[in-house]
Amino acid sequence: MTDQHQQTRVLITGAGSGLGDALARAWEQRGADVLRTDRAPADGILPLDITSDADWAAARDHVERTWGGLDVLVNNAGIAGGGRLDVSGIDEWQRLVDINLLGAVRGTATFTPVFKRQGSGRIVNIASLAGLVHPAGMGGYNATKAAVVALTETTGHELAAHGVTAHVVCPSYFRTNLMAAVEGRDAALQTVMTKLVEDAPLGPDEIAAAVLDGIDAGTELIVPDEAARAAYQLKLADRASYDAVMRAQARKLDAVAE
Repeated sequence: MTDQHQQTRVLITGAGSGLGDALARAWEQRGADVLRTDRAPADGILPLDITSDADWAAARDHVERTWGGLDVLVNNAGIAGGGRLDVSGIDEWQRLVDINLLGAVRGTATFTPVFKRQGSGRIVNIASLAGLVHPAGMGGYNATKAAVVALTETTGHELAAHGVTAHVVCPSYFRTNLMAAVEGRDAALQTVMTKLVEDAPLGPDEIAAAVLDGIDAGTELIVPDEAARAAYQLKLADRASYDAVMRAQARKLDAVAE
């Protein structure tokens, strides 16, 4: 990130609430030009369904007409979900793939020609700690977020020669409205996830601040909170202990379902 924040042009998906809104406000406080987009129409928000190729094309046209280019694309929009393997259906997996993974793919593919033409740009994909560590009962969510991590690394390698960097953000649970729109058959998982979100010590503003700090530092894998860093470090340093923790959580989930 350059020091000329007032010249930074940022597009954020899912910016109507939660982390997307917090990221928009954080960049706006730096003087950036921010284009908020969201599936839900609202004042000051460009309608963008991230599963729609037509909506992405319209967003690119808007950016090029208004700004002539883009400095930062933030693929933030996503959904919570998942479920135990014998409870969740393929339709639930498909919805997670279409939104959490292919939404980021569509955004990246849409703006890559813009970034290549400029010879500059940043792509920021909001994944989750679930992209790095994989709790039981969350197969679909884990898989899509891990895929976003892989997509980001691939993007960074592919576009480095064009002056483009790619960053993936992997927070643990933080207080947000993500669970309000959750869908799925596994009620036990929804109960557990809702409590984890409600009891989280951090809110979206703290996560957003850490994200911008990580981008400023050029960090490609941004793990923005201590709980997420501790969980990921346990997996890297002591796989046996990590597996024991994950399997204990699986037993607790089964107990909630009984």
